[in-house]
Amino acid sequence: MRPPLQAVILAGGGGTRLWPLSREEVPKQFLALSGKESLLQGTFRRLMPLCGDRIRVVAGERWDSQILHQARQIGLDGEGLLLTEPTGRNTAPAIALALAASLDEGLDETTPLLVCPSDHVIDDERAFADAVEAGLEACDDGRLVTFGIVPDAAETGFGYIRLGRARGRWREVSAFVEKPDAERARAYVDSGEYLWNGGIFLFRLGDMAAAFDRHLPELGALMRRGREALLAAFAGLPALSVDVAVMERADNVAVVPLDAGWTDLGSWDALYEHGDKDERGNLLVGDVLAGECRNCLIRGDGRLVAASGVEDLLVVDTADALFIAPRGSSQKVRDIAESLRARGRRELWQAPESARHWGDYRILYEGDGVKIKRIRVLPGKSLSLQYHHHRSEHWIVVSGTARVVQDDREFFIHEGESAFIGKHQLHRLSNPGRLPLEIIEVQNGPYLGEDDIVRVDR
Repeated sequence: MRPPLQAVILAGGGGTRLWPLSREEVPKQFLALSGKESLLQGTFRRLMPLCGDRIRVVAGERWDSQILHQARQIGLDGEGLLLTEPTGRNTAPAIALALAASLDEGLDETTPLLVCPSDHVIDDERAFADAVEAGLEACDDGRLVTFGIVPDAAETGFGYIRLGRARGRWREVSAFVEKPDAERARAYVDSGEYLWNGGIFLFRLGDMAAAFDRHLPELGALMRRGREALLAAFAGLPALSVDVAVMERADNVAVVPLDAGWTDLGSWDALYEHGDKDERGNLLVGDVLAGECRNCLIRGDGRLVAASGVEDLLVVDTADALFIAPRGSSQKVRDIAESLRARGRRELWQAPESARHWGDYRILYEGDGVKIKRIRVLPGKSLSLQYHHHRSEHWIVVSGTARVVQDDREFFIHEGESAFIGKHQLHRLSNPGRLPLEIIEVQNGPYLGEDDIVRVDR
């Protein structure tokens, strides 16, 4: 009897292809791009019918709060959910970490593991489940399985998989092909013998561990020594893709065709093509007024965005940045990101709004020596006990009641009242009530980065 399916979600990416909405601090997997839930939450919901709560997420520590918050929002218990990477090292070390944790826990080596990115959309979940079942049949034959996306265009941004011999509902892999030019991409699609490489994998624990032993012996040896040994060496590991380092070198790889409305939403143009448009071909999100506009993507983030008489535009407005470009040119976002990086602009990495395990915050204003935030703390939740080297903080309660720890004092402040926290003062903010606590925080100082937080106790 086959052991129950386990899932591993890779959520460590921090790309900016959907800037200014996606930032290094809050990348696209944590954003609601195609509905009310984030892409990560969509991935959870897609996997839960197949795996229940047997789901692990591999990601950096900087995103722990986001992941736990979003998991709990959809009713998934955060206990044992996270596998935290000390630093990003691409997919091979991330999967090795999941394998090491599974071996530490004593899972049977015939246990199937389904590895998925956190930032893809799959519209037909029934077709996805059927493909996973076909993949399990290939796993029973000792195969390492990849899922090939049935192409609907001659894309040059994806790698391709050339199909080999048919074996029932799955195929052997003839070859992996790197991203082609436009002419070769058209030939691949026209032939019907190539699929896009979607980065979704399925394998038995022992089969992939053996593949690491064979093709990445140093990483495999660390993995066999256990999770803690691997984590201790993680920062020094080479950044390796599991596709290149393992799958392309193994001789027991299978591919399952996946025709399930898949998209990686890798650009604003891809989001436009995927979204529901009005009778004029516009995809409008947020508080948008579009008069006589055609074939535009216009996305607001709280304030009114008004456009009139324009066509074929991408317009994305956020609290601190506005992006405008012709449709079809969204890949130019990369050039903007590099320009922002070269200038050291915070708009590249800092998100104006972010969720935490205790609630969320939104940056209302930031200028020389001052930052103003709206902070919401959920009932019964507390921020960490902390202090700052470079800034003071002034808290004003908008609604609710706040419990404040300040050095050796503990006191309460109510609606309309305030407290001042000086530099180097130990402090903690808590919500003892049954309703959300909302405060305005005014920070003052020469440096106001989120890394100026010394946590004494969580």
